[in-house]
Amino acid sequence: MPHWQTSRSRIDLSRPQVMGIVNITPDSFSDGGQHVSSRDALLHCEKLIRDGANILDLGAESTRPGAQPLSQEQELRRLLPVLREAVTLGVPVSVDTYKPGVMQAALDAGADIINDVWALRWSDAPDGLTAPLVIARHPQCGVCLMHMHGNPLTMQVAPMSGGILEPVRDFLQRAAHALMDHGVDKARICIDPGIGFGKTVEQNFSLLAQQDRLTDCGFALLAGWSRKSSLGAVTGAATDDRVVASAVAAALAVQNGAHIVRVHDVRETVQALRVLAAMQGDI
Repeated sequence: MPHWQTSRSRIDLSRPQVMGIVNITPDSFSDGGQHVSSRDALLHCEKLIRDGANILDLGAESTRPGAQPLSQEQELRRLLPVLREAVTLGVPVSVDTYKPGVMQAALDAGADIINDVWALRWSDAPDGLTAPLVIARHPQCGVCLMHMHGNPLTMQVAPMSGGILEPVRDFLQRAAHALMDHGVDKARICIDPGIGFGKTVEQNFSLLAQQDRLTDCGFALLAGWSRKSSLGAVTGAATDDRVVASAVAAALAVQNGAHIVRVHDVRETVQALRVLAAMQGDI
C-alpha cells in the first residue's frame, strides 16, 4: 500500500499518518464547544500541525451517539470559513461529512479528502445529487468509507450482535467496490471499521485484535480510537482523561496494520508511534 491519492497529495503510507481532529461543533462527545469560532478552529489547526499532524480532519456536525443532525446550510456556515483557510496550511485537509451537497462545496473549496461515516449511503439530497457521484466526478480526491451500524441517534441503543469482523469487512469491501464501479481508482479509497459506531466494547476490541485481516482488502486503513467510550470502559477514565489510553490504542492499531490514525491528541500519539517505530527498528 504505497500511497493514498487525494486532491493535492499522494499521501505516503509507508509510515503511519496522524490525522488531527478539528471539531467545529458545540456538541462533539469530547471537545465540543472548544473550537466553534473560525478563529479558534484555525488556531487549533495550526497547533495540531506543530504537534505533528500529517492530515487535518474538519467536522462541522457531531456524529456522537444521540447527536441531532444539522441542515446542510448550518453545516456549511460552520465549515467553509475554516476550510478556506485550512487548505493554505500545507497539509492535506479532510472534511468529515455525509451530505452530498456539503461534499461538493468542500471539494470546490479545496478539500483533499471526504471522510464519511455513512460510507456514501446517505441520500436525502433534494436535488438528486448523490455522494458516489460527487466523489466519482472529482478527478482524484481521497475518500474514507466507514462502517456504521444504524445511525448516530440509535447506534448505541441497539448495537450489533454476534461476530464482528466478517460483517464489517464485507460491508467495507462492498462499499469500496461499488465506488470503484463508478470509476474511482482504488488508490483514492480508504476504509475505516468504525470503532464505537454501533458496536459493543467487546466487539471494538475484537476488531482491534483482528484488524490486520482488514488490510487484506487492499485499501488504505484508518483507525479512530481517540477518547472513545470503549477506552473508558476498560480504564475507568473520563473522556478528557483518555489521552494515554488513546495513544496506546493508536499504536496498537498501527502495529496491527492501520495506515492512518485519527486522533485528538496529536503530540502524544506521535510520541507513541515513535516508540513503536524504534521497537520495529524503523528510526
